[in-house]
Amino acid sequence: MIDTASTWWLTALDRLERTTVADPAVKALQRGIRSLPLGGMRDLLRGRPLGHPVHPVLVQVPIGCWLSAAVLDLVPGTRRATTTLTAVGLAGVAPAAMAGWADWADLPPEQARVGLAHAVSNVASVACYAASLRSRLHGRSAKGRLWSLGGLAALAVTGALGGHVAYRQAVGAHPAT
Repeated sequence: MIDTASTWWLTALDRLERTTVADPAVKALQRGIRSLPLGGMRDLLRGRPLGHPVHPVLVQVPIGCWLSAAVLDLVPGTRRATTTLTAVGLAGVAPAAMAGWADWADLPPEQARVGLAHAVSNVASVACYAASLRSRLHGRSAKGRLWSLGGLAALAVTGALGGHVAYRQAVGAHPAT
């Protein structure tokens, strides 16, 4: 079962890397991001002072908050904490996304295609968590928990896509293909 899922996932990623349907959008977005007058901020967003990309570090804020909120959703009397964690996770999205886009702008086509799918799934995750926060703030905690679960599912997909981009960048190939 695990081998089948792994094979399916790697096959899907290979197809995504090879499909050229989004290439005009990828090229335009990359060109646009590279042309932004960021000055020294670009190096900061890319993590050059640290000697490694900063995006993987910054994504720990939303991921950690949202995973913690999911755990606390199972604990009675933690509504306020889960609402706070959901909000802090959402606040952490912008810096992580900015760093991710700065890195993505220089990726080769195969990785950029997967990176675009990563960004789209991030939008889905953020939309779910925004709906969760709205529901929680309006006293609809059960609905907030459901939105949070949807966000967590999207977060798993986007994390797998982002991990693939990072791994592919580091080694240049799938280990199983």
